[in-house]
Amino acid sequence: MKMGSRSGGLVCSTCSYTGIRTRRFYTNNNTFPSFSFTFPHQPQSFSFPKPLRLMSQPLTTNSADGDSSVAAPPILFDYHLIDQKLLQNIVYDALVWSTLNCLLVGDKSVQRSGTVPGVGLVHLPLSLLPGPFPENHWKQACELAPIFNELVDRVSLDGKFLQESLSRTKNADEFTSRLLDIHSKMLQINKKEDIRMGIVRSDYMIDEKTKSLLQIEMNTISTSFALIGCLMTGLHKSLLSQYGKFLGLDSNRVPANNAVDQSAEALAKAWSEYNNPRAAILVVVQVEERNMYEQHYISALLREKHHIRSIRKTLTEIDQEGEILPDGTLSVDGQEISVVYFRAGYTPKDYPSESEWRARLLMEQSSAIKCPTISYHLVGTKKIQQELAKPGVLERFVENKDHIAKLRACFAGLWSLEDSDIAKKAIENPELFVMKPQREGGGNNIYGDELRETLLKLQEAGSEEDAAYILMQRIFPATSPAILVRDGNWDMGHVISEAGVFGTYLRNKDKVIINNESGYMVRTKISSSYEGGVLPGFGVVDTVYLT
Repeated sequence: MKMGSRSGGLVCSTCSYTGIRTRRFYTNNNTFPSFSFTFPHQPQSFSFPKPLRLMSQPLTTNSADGDSSVAAPPILFDYHLIDQKLLQNIVYDALVWSTLNCLLVGDKSVQRSGTVPGVGLVHLPLSLLPGPFPENHWKQACELAPIFNELVDRVSLDGKFLQESLSRTKNADEFTSRLLDIHSKMLQINKKEDIRMGIVRSDYMIDEKTKSLLQIEMNTISTSFALIGCLMTGLHKSLLSQYGKFLGLDSNRVPANNAVDQSAEALAKAWSEYNNPRAAILVVVQVEERNMYEQHYISALLREKHHIRSIRKTLTEIDQEGEILPDGTLSVDGQEISVVYFRAGYTPKDYPSESEWRARLLMEQSSAIKCPTISYHLVGTKKIQQELAKPGVLERFVENKDHIAKLRACFAGLWSLEDSDIAKKAIENPELFVMKPQREGGGNNIYGDELRETLLKLQEAGSEEDAAYILMQRIFPATSPAILVRDGNWDMGHVISEAGVFGTYLRNKDKVIINNESGYMVRTKISSSYEGGVLPGFGVVDTVYLT
């Protein structure tokens, strides 16, 4: 079947490599854009994590019936058939665009790249072209954002539910225990948070067998890559505007993205609700942060667009310079704080001493608006995600039956290790499960043989250490071909993607000021890789191409 004439450049054919009908690129009458030089880097092999042998027919434990009428994402292109000169030009332009538009992070091989701005910059690992994503699933993910925003807020108000649900976890996980201690102190003093704010992100994959959009996790603290998601959208739209006619791709099929503007807007409106124009926003940061430029960009938006001052402090500095005034005001280095924006505090590594825990408690006790509160933070734990998936639990927090159905439809299988039957199944078939600790930041999940060995050790120990983990259904998305660019080199492979949809929420007592879907980010990884974190080195940043 022709896609226009041969002189137009696109003809459908069946690729012998994949057996899938693909678009072949002819150059007899079409000349590709070219430069006076050739791109110097040829494909090189990346050092990805150890491969996982995937099952040819993966078992799904999702209880929802899949919609068989929904097709798997189509193959957008076959990279083996893309003209090499064209490919080199696209890669070169992508690297130039990334540098000009600050799609950059600190290079971990450069000693000061995470502490001194402008030192040791490198482009983010990226997918050269967007990946396919069914439009109906995309709309579903976006529609879920305000529903999840409201759910997080309502669960955060139920202190008893949070304490009881995490009671066993507290005995097995020291980090969660310390967070719960702070939460308990807030309950004891009846601390009210009249103004509550969240910048959250819900991450999804599409299960290939059931054709269902399933939630991987809900992130409620230090949700990152809002700027990077926007920059990747800009990169892919730019590349498709220039080269789309040769690839048969339309830049308009890449959804618009305003995640970073919406994050800054939410912080600005929270600052306004605090109602003191002299107060500043406190950005809580890690001692070393390779992704500092996203944080600085949000601060720049606050300053230049909203005329709001922000200051950056580590937890250690807040302990040294912070105090609560008699009226409850938080003051740091003599500056009144209206909003505390956490870009740290989500991992035990951020609390190397009691100093950092004192700082966290100090901020929670103050009248400053927290993004997020300790309650919001706890709602984002894996254990609460698992508890909310239990039958009848959503009804405790959500009245709208349509919202309940939409939430439940995206829940993957989630279980406590107290369930001996499911633990036995996981030992027998570890490839069908993921074992998750109460951690954020990537690289923490347990798979395969390691999952089996960990479960057996926990059973032999007979302690409550199993409460530090949950079991989750392993999701098997459809793979698609991609060209991945890292450190200026490119490689080809089959990948799977995880899409994260941001949500912003702001409430002052009974008045909901913001409850929006607020942009997106996408991470893509080689299909044989366990983890997908970009900065830890597992994946690349990406966007979606609606199909």
